[in-house]
Amino acid sequence: MAQVLLNEIEKSYGDVQVVRRLSLQVAAGEFLVLVGASGCGKSTTLRMVAGLESITSGELRIGERVVNDVPPRDRDIAMVFQSYALYPHMTVYDNMAFGLTLRKVPKAEIATRVRHAAAMLGLNALLDRKPAALSGGQRQRVAMGRAVVRQPAVFLFDEPLSNLDAKLRVQMRLEIAKLHKRLQATILYVTHDQVEAMTLADRIAVMHEGVLQQCASPHEIYATPVNTYVATFIGSPAMNLLPVAVTQNASGWQLTGSGLTLQLGPQEHNLPSTLTVGVRPQDWRRAQPDEAIHARLGVEVVEPLGAETNVFGALVDAIAVPIADKTAQQRQESATIWRSDPSDRVRDGDEIALHITRFHLFSADGQRLHVPAESGVPN
Repeated sequence: MAQVLLNEIEKSYGDVQVVRRLSLQVAAGEFLVLVGASGCGKSTTLRMVAGLESITSGELRIGERVVNDVPPRDRDIAMVFQSYALYPHMTVYDNMAFGLTLRKVPKAEIATRVRHAAAMLGLNALLDRKPAALSGGQRQRVAMGRAVVRQPAVFLFDEPLSNLDAKLRVQMRLEIAKLHKRLQATILYVTHDQVEAMTLADRIAVMHEGVLQQCASPHEIYATPVNTYVATFIGSPAMNLLPVAVTQNASGWQLTGSGLTLQLGPQEHNLPSTLTVGVRPQDWRRAQPDEAIHARLGVEVVEPLGAETNVFGALVDAIAVPIADKTAQQRQESATIWRSDPSDRVRDGDEIALHITRFHLFSADGQRLHVPAESGVPN
């Protein structure tokens, strides 16, 4: 295993800058996931580490070597792609052994490595089959096995589960997690799926428009997002973002928005006149008789999911016209999401009094506002 260090890496195609001054350190043995929407630069970053894309500026190190100009085959990396890229005329054994054969590794060692990887990935019974006789999950395990037998310093995964159905994705996430635990390998993994990122990563690096937004543990990314982009990208359904005006009263500070009222205790420093309140769907609950009512939700759509229910609607003061008369665009702009317990028995058209148990504060430009915990702000 080896560390990977990206120092001020940039990638441009003519005048189009795809990756901007990206600095990251992947520790030896760490599982780091690059995540972001399509076009954010995450796959381009992975391809630069692999040597499949040139680096416009900056320095890339794998281990102690600067590898900016080192050919891919000499970087001591192995890559697993979104497509399985298996040779259809070769057996599973031959597919896994092919790279070692090209490197003129002795046949006895090839056999040992292939059978060890096959045992690790549950492929022993499939070694004589060809790819056409395998399921999608089995083909992806073969692609992983082909990388494992290389015994590289760094594994690179480029959206390896995107072509699998939901059940297989869960199974393969487990296989990849087991692989990392067994090999203690350095893994750089790219995905747009936040569930993969949250369940697999030691750390997550969130990218947006070529810029690194935040790099931290899954818990920190989820609990303390640095800006509204990270807040809404990580977490499903996404965090509700509600603009509010800030005024001072005898009890401290009052945050008032269209359909939302929150009271904060006294602050050691002044708050700006406008803020954005972030509330995750599970951080609302139906207000109890002795609790403050922070908002009233006009229910538009109820989405039962078995163990929980997603309730979509608009805060009552935000409804300029009756819900039934709102256009699709108006409904989308005013959409608020509450994750309720199935026992709440919510129906379309209900008006629900909600209490907020936890929220986040962001400045007008979308940056997290760090307010001391003792100030009474539950964020």
